[in-house]
Amino acid sequence: MLTLIGAYVFIFFARVADVSIGVVRTLMLVKGKKLHAAVLGFFEVIIFILALNSVVNDLDDPIKLLFYGLGFATGNIVGSNIEERLALGHLTVQVITLNKPLQLCKELREQGYGVTIIEGQGKQGIRRILNIILSRKELPKLMSFIDKWDSYAFTTVFDTRHTKGGIFSPTFGKRK
Repeated sequence: MLTLIGAYVFIFFARVADVSIGVVRTLMLVKGKKLHAAVLGFFEVIIFILALNSVVNDLDDPIKLLFYGLGFATGNIVGSNIEERLALGHLTVQVITLNKPLQLCKELREQGYGVTIIEGQGKQGIRRILNIILSRKELPKLMSFIDKWDSYAFTTVFDTRHTKGGIFSPTFGKRK
């Protein structure tokens, strides 16, 4: 009986592990980190095969299938949480505010953000679009600041796959 419970626990946690690794591996591929993705994929597939083997060798036990499925579902949640904590890469945030956009730009630059201003034509005239590139880890702080500045500001966030130069050069100082 104890070995059967151990098998259920193994299947569940093996699936949590391999699916979590799969989520992070996919992120690495999207970010262009092929070698990291390959290493993670190596471990992911080994764990997957071990878990699958435990289920396939005993298809008469529906509880194993249940734990296999629960492990998969839980692995997606765990993998997403890991991905959020890692916050790898950079984002581009575009901000359109009617509340003193040039002053907002100045304030953001004083905080160490690189800001580029572009003029755009909206339905109600010319608007200034602030483009800010930052690490994903800094997004909550930036969004909080923008929300305090103008809770009605229109913001969009884009994943930035590659950056070169600018505020990401090695000589750029830390943000305040």
